[in-house]
Amino acid sequence: MAAIKQLPEDDGSEVAFAGRSNVGKSSVINKITHRRSLARISKSPGRTRELNYFSYDENTHLVDLPGYGYAKVNVAMRDAWAKLLERYLQERKSLQGVFLIMDVRHPMGKFDQLMLNYCQTCNLPLHVLLNKSDKLSKNAGNKVLAEVRREIKDVDASIQLFSALKGTGLDEARQKLADWLYPE
Repeated sequence: MAAIKQLPEDDGSEVAFAGRSNVGKSSVINKITHRRSLARISKSPGRTRELNYFSYDENTHLVDLPGYGYAKVNVAMRDAWAKLLERYLQERKSLQGVFLIMDVRHPMGKFDQLMLNYCQTCNLPLHVLLNKSDKLSKNAGNKVLAEVRREIKDVDASIQLFSALKGTGLDEARQKLADWLYPE
């Protein structure tokens, strides 16, 4: 969806997935949903250029937000994405939470901080996935987890290590998704 008016009706439940280009956002979505090619994985980063909706059912959706960073697009397009994302995060009543995916080797970039601020300003629940944890030793991964946890201590967010490749943290991520999509 390229414009707010093109989005599905604003009812039911949806969870958004955000992250810089090249953090493995599509792989995370596919792993969590147990669908190999739900979100298309590209060899070149920055291919998600619109809000992509994936439906569980008529009233339950996952939303793949455009990645930010490596996409080779002009400044006008990036500004349009920023405005679309801002309106989406501020206005979408059915949005139950945001998964912010970061590469565990390069966490807390400018975009990540911006998303944290957006979510905090909009009172949106946030769950940070430090993806690609298989690329670090367990000790190094836990150190990064502790560092990022300290950096976001003033934000209402949960955080975990995750590996879309190995499935590390899969149960915890699926539980968070279920809690948001199907609250009791």
